[in-house]
Amino acid sequence: MSEESVRVRAEALEPAFTEALGGWAARLGLAREGEADFALQLGSEGLQLLQLGPDSPGPVRVDFVEGAAAHRRKFGGGSGQMIAKAVGVQPGVRPRVLDATAGLGRDAYVLATLGCEMTLIERQPLIAALLEDGLARAARDLETAAIAARMHLLQGNAIELMRNWQGEAPQVIYLDPMFPHRDKSALVKKEMRLFRPLVGDDQDAPALLEAALALASHRVVVKRPRKAPIIEGAKPGYALEGKSSRYDIYPKKKLEAKG
Repeated sequence: MSEESVRVRAEALEPAFTEALGGWAARLGLAREGEADFALQLGSEGLQLLQLGPDSPGPVRVDFVEGAAAHRRKFGGGSGQMIAKAVGVQPGVRPRVLDATAGLGRDAYVLATLGCEMTLIERQPLIAALLEDGLARAARDLETAAIAARMHLLQGNAIELMRNWQGEAPQVIYLDPMFPHRDKSALVKKEMRLFRPLVGDDQDAPALLEAALALASHRVVVKRPRKAPIIEGAKPGYALEGKSSRYDIYPKKKLEAKG
């Protein structure tokens, strides 16, 4: 299934959401009925995307209030987390970060929880819609409103947006490109099973890295599977390695606490 051939329809899970769903369908150019591979659904728990058919991994939505995000917010290890070290969080330093491959926003949310001002770019319109809906719900919750206020979403092509950036440059740019699928198991994360037909692989990762290095004022951080090769192009200065992931770090300037 190629990215271009994916068919998506919009569905209201309850009659009360029919009108609101119409707004999403109009924005995203979705039909309300007919044959489809995916359904964008709206109900009491928010917007979700469901792969249709017998092999469906189940619905995916963005939830910063409950579940795994809430657990990580409360018990996730704070600034000791590897992603925090990778972007340069330290006493007195909370860098301004651009997450140029935002996806479902989990890494950006972790950094926003730690106090970083985050800008998120997501190129796939349906995934950006899930993220927009999740941020709106987080903004209405007392426990997460301040965190959501630090997360600013842009929908579009990250390479073009970075090349034509207006205003102050982000101190740190964070990249987590989709990498070619080599996992022979059918039991990969359901988000990955959902994403791949919609997004495909980031064949333009070298251009993404090049644009990020040109824009970031202090460093670029690239998240990779632990054993994956580095992205073609400039070589990282160093890397932080975990059990399954690795952060390749391209330093430009030292991050320092404000005096």
